[in-house]
Order: sequence, then structure tokens, then C-alpha cells
Amino acid sequence: MPNHNPASPVWLFDLDNTLHDASHAIFPAISANMNTYIARVLGDGGTPASQAVVDAARLGYWKRYGATLLGMIRHHGVSAADFLHMTHDLGALDKLVRAEKGLGTLLRRLPGRKILLTNAPTRYSTDVMRHLGLSRHFAHHVAIEHMHVHRQLRPKPSSLMLRRLLRKHGVAARRCILVEDTLANLKSASRLGLRTVWVTQYLRMSDPIGKAPLPRTLKRPGYVDVKVKSVRQLPARLHRLR
Repeated sequence: MPNHNPASPVWLFDLDNTLHDASHAIFPAISANMNTYIARVLGDGGTPASQAVVDAARLGYWKRYGATLLGMIRHHGVSAADFLHMTHDLGALDKLVRAEKGLGTLLRRLPGRKILLTNAPTRYSTDVMRHLGLSRHFAHHVAIEHMHVHRQLRPKPSSLMLRRLLRKHGVAARRCILVEDTLANLKSASRLGLRTVWVTQYLRMSDPIGKAPLPRTLKRPGYVDVKVKSVRQLPARLHRLR
């Protein structure tokens, strides 16, 4: 990895629906796996829980904790490793991964260090990055298994996790730029002083169970510094992130 100018930015890139179109096939497959898993856990030992019960749990825990997984751990004692393994068991990714061309060229053009920061598990995110051919452009790969603070799992949008990440890499918040599709994660980062980029082109629904459609107009919130349709627009917007 080349030496970087200490004054250059440090980019924190999300993976799903930021660097590739997870909404196309991957998210539906993960969602189906998650429904099956949660239905079994919330069932009576023989009969799985109904879809209505599963949807209520997924949505409720997502709203309360920022991630359905955290609610399943806290209220049902599930193993995070087991949950992540089962929900991300997608088989061959060849026909599932869909992304724009030219992402490697984009990443080379952006000044500064790049860190992959994803709430997805390591095995899945490593496989997707391999398919995208982008791994070599990232100095570090931070997956959900690395997001523990005080022995508690703290995925995005946890400010505790973000603070710890900044300390570990010895970088001030003002030098970091978070590139994300999820507004809650951008809002948390902005509060800590990070600059924020909202990527919108792959967004389909505004809740994790696929029931709430997006508003017709995606207005840029005040905590988002730059809104782009595609990450390929980042070089042209650099001046607004300095």
C-alpha cells in the first residue's frame, strides 16, 4: 500500500448499495434467509412464527437498535456468528453481484486512504469485493465482526464504534469522509465531525422488510455534505468535501 499524504482524506466506504447494487438480488436473498431464521427462533419449536410476527420483530428491532441482529441477540439470545452465517449463505455470487464499471479507476483517482466499513460479515464482504475486483484499493477491511466495543457488538450507526475506529487508525474525524446509502449511519458520523456522502442510486425501500416505499424526491438532509447518485460522481464533488 503506497504512503499517503497525512493531510489527504481517509475514505470510509460502505459496501452494499454503495459499491454495488445489493437491492437487485443479494438483499432479497438475505431477507428471505433472515425471515426463515427469525421465524424458526420465534416459533414454538415445531411451527415457525408467522410472517406478520417476523416482520414486526425485524422492523421493531431495526428501529430500536439500528440493526435487527442486535435485537435478536438481546431478546432471543441468538449467536451473532450463527445469524450472520445463515442469513448470508447465498451460494455462488456470480449471478447476484451487479455493479457499475470503472470503480477501480474511480478509487485510484480519489486522493487518500480507503477503508471498507460494512455491517456485513467478513466472508460475504470479502467474496463480494473479490467479485468486484476492488480489494487492492482498500488499506483496511472492517466488517461487522470487528465492531465490538467493550465486548458488545456495535455496528453502524454506533458512535462508540466510529470513535474507536478513528482512534485505532490515528485519524481526526474532520479528515474522514463516510460514503454510504444509509442515512442513519451518515447522521451518526456527521455528529462526530466526519464529512458525509449519500449514495442514492440503489435505494429501493425505506425499511428492511420492503413495505415502505421511498419518497418520490430524496431530499438531502442537513447532515449530508454531498448527495450523489453514483460513487463515480465523487471526483467531481471533491471540492465540496474539502
